[in-house]
Amino acid sequence: MERMPRTFKAVPEPVDAPSGDVAVALGLPSQGPAAPRLVIGRREWLALPELGVMPLHAKTDTGARGSCLHAERIEVSPDESTVSFTTADHHGRVIDCVAPVARFGRVRSSTGVSRKRVFIETTALLCGGFRWRILVSLANRADMRCPLLLGRRDLAGYFLIDPLGNHLLGTRRELERMME
Repeated sequence: MERMPRTFKAVPEPVDAPSGDVAVALGLPSQGPAAPRLVIGRREWLALPELGVMPLHAKTDTGARGSCLHAERIEVSPDESTVSFTTADHHGRVIDCVAPVARFGRVRSSTGVSRKRVFIETTALLCGGFRWRILVSLANRADMRCPLLLGRRDLAGYFLIDPLGNHLLGTRRELERMME
């Protein structure tokens, strides 16, 4: 006797409830690795308060392993404990930054070229107040649309990404008001 495969049809339906409540209502796992995640878009506004940088347009990129921040005039101290650099916010204001060096490492760009980069660890802040620690390499991203790239290591465990969404957590102005 030949068995026929079952066919299911998914019909999207808008829901006005937090994702955790929906997961529990549907009997889906809500603890551990399958815990509810914050849904973000492919681009979001965020701030780096420890560096005094806000607002920044960040691109989420699950294809990139690590995160990268646009930086120019990168200078590592002689003892390699701190790095100074300049970056810019969304309004084009140049910001001088100094941060402790987290580590040095080689990063392969999307073009396949591998270079040694400086990494710093800092706090990222999203609209709505969600904060988490990120590890970013410093590189010149002047030719890129977004000065900050969030890679999968910094996204893992916190977020689900809607590739069609942009700025799902709030606007640039909301972030600026939060930081006042």
